[in-house]
Amino acid sequence: MGYYYDLCCKHHGQVVQITEKCGKRHVGRIVAVDQQYVYLEPVGGHRGPGGFCYGWGWGWRPFFPVALAAIAGFALGAALFWI
Repeated sequence: MGYYYDLCCKHHGQVVQITEKCGKRHVGRIVAVDQQYVYLEPVGGHRGPGGFCYGWGWGWRPFFPVALAAIAGFALGAALFWI
């Protein structure tokens, strides 16, 4: 889990694709990271799982948490165009 925490912190503010161990994929900009979750702001007009969005920071912007323990894969935004 420490590896993905450091990786997410290093790429804060960048668009990434995160794949969970269950196979679910999330694409978004990293807006925050804590010891349990990475928080992604959806890109391309998508919302979080089930259409849920959470408010964070100054003003409201949609984001959703992904558990660091559930991460199986991580790709930077530039790599997403080749998938």
